[in-house]
Amino acid sequence: MAQMTMIQAITDALRTELRNDPNVLIFGEDVGVNGGVFRATEGLQQEFGEDRVFDTPLAESGIGGLAVGLSLQGFRPVPEIQFFGFVYEVMDSISGQLARMRYRSGGRYNAPVTIRSPFGGGVHTPEMHADSLEGLMAQQPGLKVVIPSTPYDAKGLLISAIRDNDPVIFLEHMKLYRSFRQEVPEGEYTIPLGKAEVKREGSDLSIITYGAMVHESIKAAEELEKEGFSVEVVDLRTVSPLDIDTIIASVEKTGRAIVVQEAQKSAGVAANVVAEINDRAILSLEAPVLRVAAPDTVFAFPEAESVWLPNVQDIIETSKKVLNF
Repeated sequence: MAQMTMIQAITDALRTELRNDPNVLIFGEDVGVNGGVFRATEGLQQEFGEDRVFDTPLAESGIGGLAVGLSLQGFRPVPEIQFFGFVYEVMDSISGQLARMRYRSGGRYNAPVTIRSPFGGGVHTPEMHADSLEGLMAQQPGLKVVIPSTPYDAKGLLISAIRDNDPVIFLEHMKLYRSFRQEVPEGEYTIPLGKAEVKREGSDLSIITYGAMVHESIKAAEELEKEGFSVEVVDLRTVSPLDIDTIIASVEKTGRAIVVQEAQKSAGVAANVVAEINDRAILSLEAPVLRVAAPDTVFAFPEAESVWLPNVQDIIETSKKVLNF
């Protein structure tokens, strides 16, 4: 196996699917010669040609419309929205067209589109670049929303997303792009969409989380272990649809849970996870399910990111409230 960063794993997944299926097309702003802002598509235009990996104008609405049309003609578009904070420009194509295509056509047409986009704080980006808008996508029926936390997951999930016949929003946390390496198979493999993974086993408390907060949660769990607490960390990986079975199995085992997200408390998917736990496992709970999230304000400017974003200490403090209830 090769040691890969997340960005390398994503590039490898894209290359794999371009080779496997001539109907896979990649397009977006600067994804061609430049290889994208973060070099996720570096070298792909040179290898597969301008007909399959190409630049578009700086117009997200145009990118979305092109994806809709191509998907109806039998292609598998993989458009990139340069930063997910710009998704509002393409919402009609996503929510008004792609998400409804299978239902609208009575199953005659699919919309096999995978929209890739970076997001997430902790890297001091300008305004509107780091926003966590996965909750907005998760509340739209007809979309699948995937957020990997590791290079291994990123490659397997992205291949699955591209092969899926429904539209997938594939969100890549910028802080994770090059923060660490992991062994990743060089051949093709898939990870099922809609399937969470227990990243750390435990018996006293379940931390349910996703994206960059998986790593913050694991650090918090390691600190809590020093105080005698056994903490389980569940990585959702797909935030829509949720893997309810894995969530409930963990909560029934530990009897206590918190949900951790980077998004504001009123955003993200934490509230929905809490509701599902209460609906299905309330009699297994020994304490209320609490949330760790960012404040309900506009995403902070870079100078204030470190105090605005949830961190290890926030997770530890909330965990102790539940553990000591």
